[in-house]
Amino acid sequence: MPTTPPRQTRPVVLLRPVPGTSPVHELWAGTKMVAIGLIAVPMALAPGWVSMALVTAFLLAVARLAGVSWNALPTMPRWLWILLSVGTVVAAFAGGAPNLVLGPVTFGLGGLLSYLQLLMVAVVMLGACSLVSWTTNVADIAPAVAKLGRPLKQLRVPVDDWAVTLALSLRAFPMLLQEFRVLFAARRLRPRAAEATTWRENYRRRTTDLVDVMAAVMTVSLRRADEMGDAITARGGSGQISASPARPKRTDFIALAVVITLSVLSFYIENFTPLSTAS
Repeated sequence: MPTTPPRQTRPVVLLRPVPGTSPVHELWAGTKMVAIGLIAVPMALAPGWVSMALVTAFLLAVARLAGVSWNALPTMPRWLWILLSVGTVVAAFAGGAPNLVLGPVTFGLGGLLSYLQLLMVAVVMLGACSLVSWTTNVADIAPAVAKLGRPLKQLRVPVDDWAVTLALSLRAFPMLLQEFRVLFAARRLRPRAAEATTWRENYRRRTTDLVDVMAAVMTVSLRRADEMGDAITARGGSGQISASPARPKRTDFIALAVVITLSVLSFYIENFTPLSTAS
């Protein structure tokens, strides 16, 4: 009897721009970060269904313009679906207005709608941040942070140090993630020892294995940090990381004007129109 092949899962791919170029790719990295902050304003002050629908439609249009396909989305793990389902059931028991009347039974949908609204806000903001990571080079983020935080230097805020720290973290995260995958794969290839007869011996063995894995992870991290430090020194020091001649262009101001219009429109609809009562 032929067996069906296992379903291919798509891993989480972040901090790596999608191939190709587009007007979204060519925007300054600081413009995209400011746009994320502007989008978060109506999501925090007026998280209604109408505002979320507008922002979602805008993000889908930007993703289409940037050439980001559905294949870039990771496969949702099964445990996450189970967790969301449990949260939905628990929120449904909270009740509250509005009420759904089915004959003699009345169901309060307030808790369920609030949970779905909060979940939708998280999905929208996660999608916006993912869209920035899929269209922005990691090397452009630190100079943009340093340029945006330049006014804070008058207050003796170490903006350049923060930018360098952010750049090193963004560059080290994918590298260490790949190292950890190789490490855990090699760990699984080791022959398994026989099961212990008592729970105390089994607990001691698992604790020892966990300590061994943590020691290996720390060793790999220190080795990678040493190699990265040597590479930074050879290229002129950490000051070169936050230095870049990139500046906002006319298209950046147009993009910011569109995002500001979207934020103001979402806030106005949710607070000063009849649609706000429906959402």
